[in-house]
Amino acid sequence: MSRVGKKPVAVPEKVKVKVERGAVFVEGPLGKLSCSLPDGILAEVKDSKINLSVAGGAVGKSALYGTIRARVNNMVNGVTSGFNKVLEINGVGFKGAADASKLTMQLGFSHPVVMDIPQGIKMTFDPKATILTISGIDKDLVGNLAAQIKRVKPPEPYKGTGIKYQGEHIIRKAGKTAAGASAGAGGGAAKK
Repeated sequence: MSRVGKKPVAVPEKVKVKVERGAVFVEGPLGKLSCSLPDGILAEVKDSKINLSVAGGAVGKSALYGTIRARVNNMVNGVTSGFNKVLEINGVGFKGAADASKLTMQLGFSHPVVMDIPQGIKMTFDPKATILTISGIDKDLVGNLAAQIKRVKPPEPYKGTGIKYQGEHIIRKAGKTAAGASAGAGGGAAKK
């Protein structure tokens, strides 16, 4: 049995929760979210807490027990405070711009990269147009969109140019000149 699944999900005062037809519906100050429950996993709202349980005859459903509890908890947190992902664009001439429905980035390709912004997601750039903040109430959608944007131009290990998460450490490699200088010094001493 999952230790995570056994913990009840606390529901703040501003949040309304309904369990109907095998799904959990959460409504809060920032919006509405819903999650369908797999067969064999039950949810009930009691004393401003959501309790999840595995039905007695559901064999093999305990594997999803903790996952569903985490998703319900993320929905409650999303409608109260929301989620953010921050991406940094590094490189000479690399920049971006976002309007209501489109994200446009200059990433060193022969053409600008244009992506559609899904409904419920807000994107903003800093004044230098190199730090992108993605925010929304659905944690899965925010995280997947950030990963999709990062995949367009992942950071390369020599100069570090590309798109990375803020605070992410990129392991850098020495270039040819650094590798050649150390090999040349050792090789020159061996000759007679």
